[in-house]
Amino acid sequence: MRPVSGKELARALERHGWQLLRIHGSHHVYGKPGSIARLSIPIHGSKPLKIGLAKHLMKLAELEEADLV
Repeated sequence: MRPVSGKELARALERHGWQLLRIHGSHHVYGKPGSIARLSIPIHGSKPLKIGLAKHLMKLAELEEADLV
């Protein structure tokens, strides 16, 4: 998996129906209608997310690596 920043992941979430619910500091919290899941995405400029965190968030959001493009 290629490194992905919080900004890139947030854009991919928005393309797939997730909505920004609130911002608390550097964390953007996303939700999707009909889903109980809430995703907290750390946005630290262009700094890449750690691989484990990115994979976990993508799994919860039901995204694949191809969806990041």
